[in-house]
Amino acid sequence: MNRFRLFAVAAMAVLAVASQAVAGDFGTAAEAKAMLEKAVTAVKADKADALAKFTKGEGGFKDRDLYPFCGGPDGNFTAHPKLVGKSLKELKDKAGKALGEEMYAVAKEGTISEVSYMWPRPGSTDPVAKVSFVTKVDDQVCAVGYYK
Repeated sequence: MNRFRLFAVAAMAVLAVASQAVAGDFGTAAEAKAMLEKAVTAVKADKADALAKFTKGEGGFKDRDLYPFCGGPDGNFTAHPKLVGKSLKELKDKAGKALGEEMYAVAKEGTISEVSYMWPRPGSTDPVAKVSFVTKVDDQVCAVGYYK
């Protein structure tokens, strides 16, 4: 019986460490929201510098699969690792949901809203549930998304 207990405790420890390693590969909701709050502060301090840092993933604005992205008043990305200059407002997910339009519709200064959609994880083509925290700061609609 003692051998079984020892084995069970060891197995549970291995599983706990393995699940933490897997969970650590992706950003959490709390981390995404905190990054958006940090991004808002950066945009308020120096918009041009902040947008450049978001795009380059510098200054703590890239953490695993988390990064801020923003769109300007014309609806085009002003900050994104790959989509600057393309339309955020016209962006749709794989199911056809107009997530860009929804982001612009819910973005309000001083409020963080959520937009849910289906999007592939980096390095994949299969869409999974993703939620972006969205707000407006100055003339920018900014967001940070995490995968559920």
